[in-house]
Amino acid sequence: MTEFWLISAPGEKTCQQTWDKMMTATTRTNNLSTNNKFNIPDLKVGTLDVLVGLSDELAKLDSFVESVVKKVAQYMADVLEDSRDKVQENLLANGVDLVTYVTRFQWDMAKYPIKQSLKNISEIVSKQVSQIDNDLKARASAYNNLKGNLQNLERKNAGSLLTRSLADIVKKDDFVLDSEYLVTMLVVVPKVNYTDWQRMYETLSEMVVPRSTNLLFEDHDSGLFTVTLFRKAIDDFKHKARENKFTVRDFQYNEEEMKADKEEMTRLSTDKKKQFGPLVRWLKVNFSEAFIAWIHIKALRVFVESVLRYGLPVNFQAMLLQPNKKNMKKLREVLYDLYKHLDSSAAAIIDQSAMDIPGLNLSQQEYYPYVYYKIDCSLLDFK
Repeated sequence: MTEFWLISAPGEKTCQQTWDKMMTATTRTNNLSTNNKFNIPDLKVGTLDVLVGLSDELAKLDSFVESVVKKVAQYMADVLEDSRDKVQENLLANGVDLVTYVTRFQWDMAKYPIKQSLKNISEIVSKQVSQIDNDLKARASAYNNLKGNLQNLERKNAGSLLTRSLADIVKKDDFVLDSEYLVTMLVVVPKVNYTDWQRMYETLSEMVVPRSTNLLFEDHDSGLFTVTLFRKAIDDFKHKARENKFTVRDFQYNEEEMKADKEEMTRLSTDKKKQFGPLVRWLKVNFSEAFIAWIHIKALRVFVESVLRYGLPVNFQAMLLQPNKKNMKKLREVLYDLYKHLDSSAAAIIDQSAMDIPGLNLSQQEYYPYVYYKIDCSLLDFK
């Protein structure tokens, strides 16, 4: 279970008492959740007006940063196409797995100096994550183009004989070249029609060179045959061949062109390999940066919301609960009983939502008498 509930409640006589009470309610008698203190430093409070405005801005920033975290993770999975099991080991925050980072969260004083105002800190995060988002778009676009071009070439060299490139199948010796009168054609013949082909090809039109057919290549369904004839008989031969389920491929033997195609394929393949390592490293570093920024935004939201709800001086305990999946409903009830005295209006919402009236959406936002934000690390689980 990688869902966490980040909550806060006002300090009793001390914040330790608030913590002990919550621990007793959720773990002593029943194993409802695994809990950790969530350390938020002494941030600058500023004015009430600023806090109210910041509360909305942080909600938007939270969604944006979460979306960037998801994008980077998803793109990491796309890039590591053949080894998705490796994705998880590359999605780390500060070199540790996400659950460890969240449960042992420490504010990064160097990146987000607490001497700055809350607004400034949120702007630092916003700027940093917007940069990651823009860089990701540019890098993904370049790599996807390269990958797309390579896949197109690979597709040309695979698939049915009716459509695939023939460059790696044919050799110079298979063709009559530089003749004013004769030309070698390539014909795709279904396997079930081999005998018909051998019996008929010399008489499909006039001017076919006898005994000029050779089988060059077979796939699952068909074979590729050569046949040599006079140039003036081409149209007639094509027409008759089609009537008998033989497909003439439009193919001119051109050594330069075929060489260029092979070189292009090698170049794209080399470029892709060259870009792969640095791209994965970039994704790893910037996933970590974005995830760390996201958890700092959660910390900011808890701080701002706790001051707005519980007042000054700042006195609250932030707590991180990892609910036991089977007992989530019970955990909600226990927390509600513990904190319902904080806000009587929450009682009405809880009571009404318990009734589940169809079509009645009382609150877009989950609302509880305590400050609550969800952190879901499973958005990064790729099966």
